[in-house]
Amino acid sequence: MKPFNVKSKVPITVCLLLAMMTLTGCWDIRDINHRTLPVVLGITTDEDGKYKVFLKIPEPVQESMEVKIVSGTGETISHAVDVISRNMETSVDLLHVKVIMIERKTAEEGMKDIIAGFMRSREVSPKVLIAICDQDMDEFFSTLSESKELHGTNMFDYFEKNAGWNPEIALTRIWEVYRSIHSYTRDVAIPLIVTGETTTYKQVGSAVIKNGKMVDQISNDETLLFNAFNNESTHGQIEVLNHASVMIIGNSMDHQTGMTDKQPVLQSRINLKVVVLETRGKTSSAMIKKELSHLLSSRFSSMLAKLQESEADILGLGQLYRTKIDRKELKDWRSIYYPNLKSDIQFQIDIQNEGYLRTT
Repeated sequence: MKPFNVKSKVPITVCLLLAMMTLTGCWDIRDINHRTLPVVLGITTDEDGKYKVFLKIPEPVQESMEVKIVSGTGETISHAVDVISRNMETSVDLLHVKVIMIERKTAEEGMKDIIAGFMRSREVSPKVLIAICDQDMDEFFSTLSESKELHGTNMFDYFEKNAGWNPEIALTRIWEVYRSIHSYTRDVAIPLIVTGETTTYKQVGSAVIKNGKMVDQISNDETLLFNAFNNESTHGQIEVLNHASVMIIGNSMDHQTGMTDKQPVLQSRINLKVVVLETRGKTSSAMIKKELSHLLSSRFSSMLAKLQESEADILGLGQLYRTKIDRKELKDWRSIYYPNLKSDIQFQIDIQNEGYLRTT
């Protein structure tokens, strides 16, 4: 039998000790029962520039889901969340936040720091939806907390395509706002939300965001065109005309672009498939097509003129000219080229259920 050699075991022992030092283990694990998982995060600023943060937290109670709303104030958003977490019996985890709401006055002052902070910290997913609260945020969450129809994820369901989403509602995410802040040729629109009188929420239009700051507002009907230009389906939108009401069931578009003496020229054709829901009197398909085309063309021209005046390119028209304008001059798209853009838009209407309608 060989004698036990202590020296031969030293290297192995040292390696094992070093390996143990590199193993972090699960010393910082926190059980799910000890975590608070808010689904909505509200942000506003006070007169001193401090952030006030609201968290909408679903809480399972027996066989139902109740909601708790808590708030805290801090020098930064992270500080405010930390203040809330400090006063709770569980740890706040923002990983499951689905919607971020920012009060209108804060959006008008600028959201660059807020958006950059979320992208940098990675505590919130870049895919989180963003909305603007068009009323005092204390009042907004106070009204929500008293609502009998408030459920755990009902605000997220409001934006969910398989639930409450409507093609008049803009769907804009944190990463899209961040991209627009650093883009020469693209801005975004964000839905404006208030508490409803007979419903939990009410959309009152969309905020026009340029370089991270709210500069204007468009209506719900105009938001439909914004969604169409962003390749969001307009399926289900109902338009009421003088002689009929129709529902849009499909949309597509083609663009032709050109430059004339540094003036952008745009010709667009939007193809819409519609079905007729109701008619009034003797109505023909040609009459419906003419009325719908005139309504949408007028709406688009009015919206584009307003956007050109505010130099906010939420339709992303500048993207169509990135190869036609020198890179050094592209930074002047919003201030020089975009306000002078000449547009000609035509709507091609295809009625799917002409049925007993007269064709002329």
